[in-house]
Amino acid sequence: MAKTGGIAAEQLRAYIEKIERLEDEKAQLAADIREVYGEAKGNGFDAKTMRQIVRLRKLDKDAMQEHEYLRELYMTALGLNQ
Repeated sequence: MAKTGGIAAEQLRAYIEKIERLEDEKAQLAADIREVYGEAKGNGFDAKTMRQIVRLRKLDKDAMQEHEYLRELYMTALGLNQ
């Protein structure tokens, strides 16, 4: 394996190319996700709320309860819970 300045050039190139392929896949997935949100919006659903739900569903039960507790606490402190 050829080394330049102590770096294995072919191994580095392989890592860079793999990252580039993954970035391309990530961009395609992001476009697909945007399309699904757009479709949902076209059917009357609120995409912003859906994004919040998706984010919350990733949390475990304890983290979700803490999030809800803090949200309620902050809303009460701001006078938004009547």
